[in-house]
Amino acid sequence: MAGHSQFKNIMHRKGRQDSVRSKMFSKLAREITVAAKAGLPDPTMNASLRLAIQNAKAQSMPKDNIDRAIKKASGADTENYDAIRYEGYGPGGTAIIVEALTDNRNRTASNVRSIFTKAGGALGETGSVSFSFDHVGEITYKATVGDADKVMEAAIEAGADDVESDEEGHWIICAFESLGEVAKALEATLGEAETVKAIWRAQNNVPVDEEKAVSLMKLIDSLEDDDDVQNVYSNFEVSEEVLAKLSA
Repeated sequence: MAGHSQFKNIMHRKGRQDSVRSKMFSKLAREITVAAKAGLPDPTMNASLRLAIQNAKAQSMPKDNIDRAIKKASGADTENYDAIRYEGYGPGGTAIIVEALTDNRNRTASNVRSIFTKAGGALGETGSVSFSFDHVGEITYKATVGDADKVMEAAIEAGADDVESDEEGHWIICAFESLGEVAKALEATLGEAETVKAIWRAQNNVPVDEEKAVSLMKLIDSLEDDDDVQNVYSNFEVSEEVLAKLSA
């Protein structure tokens, strides 16, 4: 879990400019539209849509944007998006998983391959690195919801598998299949979560030095800047010293 939260902290401390926020809103809107199109446009009747809206709200996405994204799903000219997973290798032998929602598979594959190549990485076949990750549910809460003991107790009661807490918040891990069930149980004791989503969690992290960490951050930033890419996961881990330098 250490590599996962360290990477989270790096991204958090870097700060996100308005242009990045705008791009994030368009990606969240795409997830909402896809969820609404796949089921009913009513979040009370569509669990996927409810989660997409909840995650958008956690990023302070305006209500108007959320409503527009839902309405777009019922439009005749709505693009059809495919969910695709790419897997590859980054500097230092690290593994990377990229999740995308695209209306043009060729464009997205070409862009992702190019980003890997420019960073000294390589795109692999589907399944080439995902075997070293677990597909699990992740539920996050802000630190203000309570101390680590309170959250741990609630998580155990709800049937979660693991919890990590620090001064920034709480990350609760559960089986992918029981994500909805665990989230519902936690909501009863801790209130509404900040985010509820499926993630790829590395089974073992690969330590990298400062030079490789910088290259990896550039690679991940470039992937996240692509309009079609929704999520990026990696198994790299850096020391506290290198983390402090990268976060400066």
